[in-house]
Amino acid sequence: MSFDLENLISWRNAANLLDIVLVWYLVYKLIFILKGTRAIQLLQGVLIVVLMKLIAVFLQLGTIDWIINQVVRWGVVAVIIIFQPEIRRGLEHLGKAGFRNRSKTLMRTGEMFVQEIDKAIQYMARRKIGALISVELNDSLEEYARTGIAVNGSISNQLLINIFIPNTPLHDGAVIIQDFKITSAASYLPLSENPLISKDLGTRHRAAIGLSEVTDAVTIIVSEETGGVSIAHQNKLHRDMSREDFVAYLTEQFVIEEEDDDEDNKPNLLQEFFDNLKWGNSE
Repeated sequence: MSFDLENLISWRNAANLLDIVLVWYLVYKLIFILKGTRAIQLLQGVLIVVLMKLIAVFLQLGTIDWIINQVVRWGVVAVIIIFQPEIRRGLEHLGKAGFRNRSKTLMRTGEMFVQEIDKAIQYMARRKIGALISVELNDSLEEYARTGIAVNGSISNQLLINIFIPNTPLHDGAVIIQDFKITSAASYLPLSENPLISKDLGTRHRAAIGLSEVTDAVTIIVSEETGGVSIAHQNKLHRDMSREDFVAYLTEQFVIEEEDDDEDNKPNLLQEFFDNLKWGNSE
C-alpha cells in the first residue's frame, strides 16, 4: 500500500512539474511571437487589468470590480477583431512548432537564386533604384500576389532590374516570388502600424515590416534615397546590410543541403525550445 502511495505522490509531482514546464513554454512562445508587434501593448494592458482585478477583490471595491468584469466580457470580442493578424500568426507558429515542413530544393537551385537576387539588388543599390521583393517560405503569399500584375517568370537579375526601373508600369509595389518563380509585380503589402518604427523609414520599409508581422516571408528592400539594402524577416528589420551579410542571410534561408533521413536526428519540441531560448538571448 505504501508503495502505491509513493508512486501516486511521484506521479503527482511529475504531473505538476510537467504542467509548470508547459505553461512556461507557452508563455515564452507567446512573448517571443508578440515581441516587437503592437500586440505586445495588448499583453501589457491585460496584465494591468489583472492587477486591477486583484486589487479590487482584495479591497472589496464593488464598482471597480463590476467595471473590470464588463471590460473583460466585451474586450475579448474587440481583441479578436482588432488583433486578428497577430492571433493568426501566433496560431500558425504554434501549429508549426516541431513540425516544420519547408520544401527542400536542390542546393544548385538555391545558389543560382541567391546569385541572381544579389546581382539585381547590387545593381539597383548602386543606382539608388527603389525595390521591394518578398520571397515566400512556409506561409502563403497568394493573397498578396493577387493584388498585383501576374508575371510567372523565371528568376533573373535582368527581369528584376527591368521591373523596378523608375517610371515603368510595374516599378511601384512589391515583387512576389513563390517556388523560385516571379509570381507577380506591383503587389500591395500590408503596412505595419507599429508605433515604434523609426520615422525615417518610408512606405517600402513599413510594408516589408508589415508583411513580416503576419507571414514568415523574407522581404528585401532597396532604399531609393540612400541605396541601402535591408531585409525584413520574422518581425525584424536588418538595415543597411553589407553585401557579405546580405548574401550570407539569403544563403542561410534558401541554400539548403540535402536532409538527413535519419529520424533520430530531427530535433524534438524540448530541444527546439532550448534552441529558441539560446537564439533569443543572443539577439
